[in-house]
Amino acid sequence: MQALLLIDIQRDFMPGGPLGVAGGDEVVPVANRLMRRYPLVVATQDWHPADHGSFAAQHPGRAPGTLIDLFGLTQVLWPVHCVQGTPGAEFTEGLDVQGIHHVVRKGMDRRVDSYSGFFDNGGKNPSGLTTLLREKGVTDVVIVGVATDYCVRFTAQDARSEGFGVTLVVDGCRGVELSPGDVQAALASLAAQGVNIVREDAL
Repeated sequence: MQALLLIDIQRDFMPGGPLGVAGGDEVVPVANRLMRRYPLVVATQDWHPADHGSFAAQHPGRAPGTLIDLFGLTQVLWPVHCVQGTPGAEFTEGLDVQGIHHVVRKGMDRRVDSYSGFFDNGGKNPSGLTTLLREKGVTDVVIVGVATDYCVRFTAQDARSEGFGVTLVVDGCRGVELSPGDVQAALASLAAQGVNIVREDAL
């Protein structure tokens, strides 16, 4: 069985948001169309405490985009985003939330970020997504969302390492591109790991 994973399609990641991804809103119609095609739809949701260690605001003198050591892990500092219970953490306008069967929240431990929908960035604390998918008999996942070079990438990597077949719908994803070429590098890395990179019309 295949499941559709919607990665972080939240207000704060849309254009104009504090961590807005260029073209992020363009993934919404792709997600809505695909939801009708899969028996299980799981959405991930960044759900940070207000004092999360990945926020540049928690590190005076450090700007977003800076790399730091956060409790032993290399961490990109980000603008404050997707704080628990705030409007910015909600799924974005236009997304068919009625088509979502399960929501997996991540990034709730202030000491470690969680790009992947499966594990935190230290790879130690599972979100429960693997268990959910296996209990439902899922063998393959199809992924859309934001951002291609961060949360989408790490979710796809972990899905492969957990033994799932993975298809990434490239026109249903958008990237941050902190550095030019980050998105293409992410896609190349995923392809090398056995992720099937396709466009929606090829599904």
